[in-house]
Amino acid sequence: MPNDFNRQIIEEFRANEGRVGGPFEGARLLLLTTTGVRSGAPHTVPVGYLPDGGERVLVIASAGGGPNHPDWFHNLVANPRVQVEDGAFTYEAEAVVLQGDERDHAFARAVEADPGWAGYQAKTSRVIPVVALRAVTGGPPRAASLGAALKMIHDAFRRELALIRKEIAESGPGLGAQLRMNCLTVCHGLHLHHTHEDGGVFPALGDSRPELAPALERLSEEHRTIAALIDELQEVVSAEGADPLLVLPQVERLIDELERHLTYEEEQLIPILDAPA
Repeated sequence: MPNDFNRQIIEEFRANEGRVGGPFEGARLLLLTTTGVRSGAPHTVPVGYLPDGGERVLVIASAGGGPNHPDWFHNLVANPRVQVEDGAFTYEAEAVVLQGDERDHAFARAVEADPGWAGYQAKTSRVIPVVALRAVTGGPPRAASLGAALKMIHDAFRRELALIRKEIAESGPGLGAQLRMNCLTVCHGLHLHHTHEDGGVFPALGDSRPELAPALERLSEEHRTIAALIDELQEVVSAEGADPLLVLPQVERLIDELERHLTYEEEQLIPILDAPA
């Protein structure tokens, strides 16, 4: 059973689509459910995570620098199939404990982004594990309606881009490796989302609601505009010695264009998606 502190975070997380207040406000947080080694029962804990390129996320078994690995780590070593809730999606994932150079490079990225990880490592003689969680199942968000699901996905992109903008604004003279990864990951996610809409959602809506044709054409054209901005952001982020002062305007341009697009899409599609059959 989660302790009272974790239980409160879990309840707030699930009630607010991944948003929590207090010490974790604005942090990247997920709910990780593992299977108890002895009990076989599900155990859910909130943990911070690091984006890792779109295919997986990383979690760190720091236990606050304590002498022992946290229980959830022992659970996933025994049974690597876990459940992840990220606020928008709930999915099954395969947990892989990183080893050797891969672990060290990932942990160094984490330390560069937040020196607190180094403080945890300094407090303990154990090597703090880094675990990759790779999704093996997918599906739509758990939402009350299709319109609510669309808004949930959009809001997840809004929050992540706002966090990236804040991280870049507060960064030093160079763009750290983890911050680069954060930017590239959200770009990958936007590309996949818009590809799914262009290849499936929009054609299906166009077939069933011909009157939506002008709106869908505008949305598809905006996807092409956003794709060009994503390409520009990826290029500047990937450049050697990327300067945050050059990256920040690119992020802000993407945020501004995307917000106009998302707002228009919600105005046009949510009433249709949520209309009675």
